[in-house]
Amino acid sequence: MAVRKNQADLTATEKRNFVDAVLELKRSGRYDEFISTHNAFIIGDTDDGERTGHRSPSFLPWHRRFLLQFEQALQSVTPSVMLPYWDWTADRTPRSSLWADDFLGGDGRSGDGRVTSGPFAFGSGKWPMNIRVDGRTFLRRSLGTGVRELPTRAEVDRVLAMSVYDAAPWNSSSDGFRNNIEGWRGPNLHNRVHVWVGGQMTTGASPNDPVFWLHHCFIDKLWADWQGMHPKSGYLPTGDTPDVVDLHDTMKPWNDVTPADMLDHTKFYTYG
Repeated sequence: MAVRKNQADLTATEKRNFVDAVLELKRSGRYDEFISTHNAFIIGDTDDGERTGHRSPSFLPWHRRFLLQFEQALQSVTPSVMLPYWDWTADRTPRSSLWADDFLGGDGRSGDGRVTSGPFAFGSGKWPMNIRVDGRTFLRRSLGTGVRELPTRAEVDRVLAMSVYDAAPWNSSSDGFRNNIEGWRGPNLHNRVHVWVGGQMTTGASPNDPVFWLHHCFIDKLWADWQGMHPKSGYLPTGDTPDVVDLHDTMKPWNDVTPADMLDHTKFYTYG
């Protein structure tokens, strides 16, 4: 069974293979298709209308499918590559290993936030911003500026203890595990990490920063952990719910996969 590892445990070869595969997807144009898809759903998902990727029960299965599709694209370049995850409850500072020059590169410079180190720096010439929300053409970060602290393990454990997956009105005001991990309520887990990284991670075009995949991989792991802790607490809602994706409804943009299809991650990978 293929294993997704903590980025802190990757070997130098695994880091290099991941980075090289990401850069090849960018060079070929395939990477930007993922950015466009995510941006379209950020814009389209609203509390009072149709919502699929965000602010809705399908936030978790939608991103599970999205990550799996990206992982398969990486494997079309290098078959051994798996998505790593970033445990931001442990690796909490700009000096953590994922921000090293041999992996994701470091913080943005003061003033304009431009990332100047690592393989995704503007100066490398290999990471242009083709899908933009403004005129800036370089990867930006501002680690720890928008919000000072990343979520703690205690905050994560408090959310994992919630036994109900989701609840009406099935949007950003809902109570339940999904909305608390997404970050519209409670300790603000997923959303807070986007803000902590800053730059493109605060926009709909957040996959412009490759840390997007490591962050969402950890969110997916936490969902898997929650599923193991609450085996009798399934996906909700299960049927006839306007504007959201029920258990057996297909999810856009693929229209060939349902939340039910995504519940068992062990069909595809496990977490190490």
